[in-house]
Amino acid sequence: MGVKTMLPNYELGFYALVVTCAVVYSGSGIFEASRDSMNRKAFRDGIKPGWHYFGRKMDVADFEWVMWFTSFRNVIIFALSGHVLFGKICSMTVPQHRAVMYMIYGALAVLGSMGLVYLMIILSHCLVLYSVALAKQKWLCYVAGLCCLASFKVEPFGSWQSGFVTGAFDLQDVLFYGGSTFTIMRCMSFALESSEKKEGIYSIFDLLKYNFYLPFFFFGPVMTFDQFHAQVSRRELRRRDDEMKNIRVNALLHVGAVVAVDIFFHFFYILTLPSDLKFVTRLSDWSLAGLAYSNLVYDWVKAAVMFGVINTIARLDHLDPPQPPKCITMLYIFAETHFDRGINDWLCKYIYDHIGENHDSILKELVASVTTFAITTLWLGPCEVVYIWSVINCFGLNFELWVQKFFQLGPFAKLEAKLSGAMSRRIRAAFGAVNFWAIVLYNIPALSSLDFALLVTKRLLVTGFPVSTLSIWFITYCGVQLIKERERLLAIEEEEKSDKAKVE
Repeated sequence: MGVKTMLPNYELGFYALVVTCAVVYSGSGIFEASRDSMNRKAFRDGIKPGWHYFGRKMDVADFEWVMWFTSFRNVIIFALSGHVLFGKICSMTVPQHRAVMYMIYGALAVLGSMGLVYLMIILSHCLVLYSVALAKQKWLCYVAGLCCLASFKVEPFGSWQSGFVTGAFDLQDVLFYGGSTFTIMRCMSFALESSEKKEGIYSIFDLLKYNFYLPFFFFGPVMTFDQFHAQVSRRELRRRDDEMKNIRVNALLHVGAVVAVDIFFHFFYILTLPSDLKFVTRLSDWSLAGLAYSNLVYDWVKAAVMFGVINTIARLDHLDPPQPPKCITMLYIFAETHFDRGINDWLCKYIYDHIGENHDSILKELVASVTTFAITTLWLGPCEVVYIWSVINCFGLNFELWVQKFFQLGPFAKLEAKLSGAMSRRIRAAFGAVNFWAIVLYNIPALSSLDFALLVTKRLLVTGFPVSTLSIWFITYCGVQLIKERERLLAIEEEEKSDKAKVE
């Protein structure tokens, strides 16, 4: 109820004004804290010389971001540019064999970057899971796939396999575990899809073509085998109207995002500040809340840039890859929270939706979510922080359903039926504001640290009560209303498109 209900324009304008003022006020506090802490001894490792002419240093606490744009920049440009050029030639000359050409180029790129032993390790896991797929037993595919995944994520098996790779360079561990774990997820998808194939089985070359598509190999996203196979097997390669224009626009947006993050890191040290708890305890509740929220927004931007660049390459190859993650600013529902939509689609298709079915049963939902987060824990690598992150997010997802079921009971359902659509929307937004901060606080341990997450939680719910707690809750309520307004407009737009398609 209240999904398509419109609120008065003056009310929405007030909400926008409140959110804007709060963001500016919180941002000014973070900016001042960054300026004052620029030369602190505790921040030497996280803040390096930057724009001397502006008198600013740069936050370099994120290893991945620094890696992409320093040591790995030239490798990325060279490898992906070669793939684009090679793919274009293949699409023009032998479109019916382009998947084989992608496989050859990808395998050679892996061989050149990681060596023959690593390629053999990857091929051995592919062969094992292909052999399991021949049995056409789903349970066997799950067991074999998870055991292979554990062999990379659980010690001493991971170190034992990585020990076979001779030589050493800065990115070896990143590329080793990235390529290995994504390979296992792809092989499991292949095995599970093969077990559902009514007649025969896909060939080993179908698996290799799927696995060694270079843009997806090291960093994903995971595209399920059925989708990849159907798209890469198309012989007639036609682009939709304005597709190239959209690809160019997206490429420019990603370049703009990289520049914006680089500028942002020179003025806001959102990643380094949480590392010094003695310093951040002196920040105001507003700045602390903004710092926690900014960490989530940045992680989304990082994922959006990485997957956006890869997806742009895939679209040039006439594929339709998984979309980038939904911005954390637009989230107030646990079920939509994910930073890797490819992994999320994989988990939903083979685990979460398979066990939970329509997600109406509390028991099935509990089993489905626990199983999903258990596999996610193995995927991320079992450790204390990952355990904590998995448990609290699994609880949040189930608690969301419990609350929903509770308020669907007779007395509450009748009470809401008596309310106007606008009032129902306001009440739901108030609960959504609480959920929004639950999502933020539940993900901060994995993105920053457990101590920082506990500090933010204590300040917002205990020492900051009631002034900071209620004021931040109200501001978040205003933000959720703006999100709901955007959802309302999108729902109307989709309905109009659907009606237009029916008429045509």
